[in-house]
Amino acid sequence: MAKPKDTPNYKVVAENRRARFDYAIEDDLEVGIILEGSEVKSLREGAANIAESYAAVENGELWLVNAYIAPYGQARTFGHDERRRRKLLASRKELAHLWSETQRKGMTLVPLVLYFNHRGIAKMKIGIAKGKKIADKRETAAKRDWNRQKQRLLKEHG
Repeated sequence: MAKPKDTPNYKVVAENRRARFDYAIEDDLEVGIILEGSEVKSLREGAANIAESYAAVENGELWLVNAYIAPYGQARTFGHDERRRRKLLASRKELAHLWSETQRKGMTLVPLVLYFNHRGIAKMKIGIAKGKKIADKRETAAKRDWNRQKQRLLKEHG
């Protein structure tokens, strides 16, 4: 994800790098996330992991499940549960679209990046994805290796 030049508040907190390997991502969407104060402080320190997490539409609401945000050291009495379910914010139209994608087409919602936008607000990019088979994963790896080799050859002869 490209970092805007003139935005000092923009900061990527956690990235799910394995998502693009395990899933074929067809579309992505930026959503807000409801956090407690100690969670925001912990995110500002970069202490989060979204690798094993997923998003789900339940009862007309979008939830982030199993995302890890480390406890904040200074928040002893008003801390937070590290792996609690966090509500994600999307418009009704987007929610309806996400629900139809996951119910009808067998897709899943995968968190891709957790970041602070240029205004300093915590946002998450989730992808609408379909799981890859082992052969697809091999094909992706082969394509990536070939592109690396091609770049290397172009650099040597260019």
